[in-house]
Amino acid sequence: MMQRFDFDHVVDRHGSWCTQWDFVADRFGVEGLLPFTISDMDFATAPCIIEALQQRLNHGVLGYSRWQHNDFTSAIQHWMRSRFATDIEAQSLVYGPSVIYMVAQMLRHWTKPGDEVLIHTPAYDAFYNTINGNQRRVLELPLQRQGNDWQCDMTRLEQLLARPDCKVMLLCSPHNPTGKVWQREELQQMAALCARYDVKVISDEIHMDMVLGDADHIPWSQVAQSPWALFTSASKSFNIPALTGAWGIIPHETDRQAWFHALKQQDGLSSPAVMAVAATIAAYREGEAWLDGLRDYLQANMQHIAQRLNAAFPALNWQPPAATYLAWIDLTPLGIDEQTLQHRLIHQYKVAIMPGSTYGEASQGYLRLNAGCPRSKLDDGLDRLIAALKSC
Repeated sequence: MMQRFDFDHVVDRHGSWCTQWDFVADRFGVEGLLPFTISDMDFATAPCIIEALQQRLNHGVLGYSRWQHNDFTSAIQHWMRSRFATDIEAQSLVYGPSVIYMVAQMLRHWTKPGDEVLIHTPAYDAFYNTINGNQRRVLELPLQRQGNDWQCDMTRLEQLLARPDCKVMLLCSPHNPTGKVWQREELQQMAALCARYDVKVISDEIHMDMVLGDADHIPWSQVAQSPWALFTSASKSFNIPALTGAWGIIPHETDRQAWFHALKQQDGLSSPAVMAVAATIAAYREGEAWLDGLRDYLQANMQHIAQRLNAAFPALNWQPPAATYLAWIDLTPLGIDEQTLQHRLIHQYKVAIMPGSTYGEASQGYLRLNAGCPRSKLDDGLDRLIAALKSC
């Protein structure tokens, strides 16, 4: 019998030290806004994870722990094989506190200050921060919107990869914020170009489980030609980022040993959060039914956004993304100034939605709305957004 999960249930997150709800003023300057912001979800995590964490708490001892054991590595291997038809070797796995930390560590290993790192824009704002914060330079390749899809200009990509200072392509797959799922042919073409110009690849695949339609996520490991690293986590898929913890694949022994040296000897990180290890094992061994139910719910949420927005503003003709629970909404057909809209959303309608310019100045006029929430909250937010748009 198929399990059913109640994603309509509202969990009050106020007072839980929650970034999205309790600290919304940090980014938007006003307390008490209804938030559709940082990419975590308002759903309780999978029951199998709660049970695994409870069992660990009942044990009573929370001492130093390890991740390099069969319970953990075999759970990852099982997930990658069953969900993505991908076999990985246990010895190629690495672990870290977060995907962005792991990206930063690999950038420090493969580049030096002043080197260029290519990203596809619009881009997750932490990409800009991490590259610039490590004294590397952002090399932007704007994705081209074609209907409901986003395309990479391969000619322009080759020109940028050929630059002598371009050392790494930092890929977001699936792509945040557009929700693009990269096709195998695109990935193969990018892999061949990176190999041609000796550019290494870091693939951030934290949204790999969040493909909502019929497309398939292709891990970079299936197409790689030049040196590469893949980093991901169960944190987005199962809504457990507060536990910390991410994992990755670094296939080359020399790079992997440099990784462990930097992690342990330079940064002093050796013992993972045991709750994160337990949660990841439970997610990958027992969480499949919950995740599939969640994805169905999120896809319905996205379709609901499209129905409501397009009914109110036919000129938008907004279509749901192929992946992520982040609605990337192009408001430019309405001719509304971004700052004017944000002021009204925040001060008049008391709602927080990420402005497009967060992900690059070229994305002014877009919004990124987090749809990872019960339908009742989503409708409340859409009511406020539609009213604000009509008032501008």
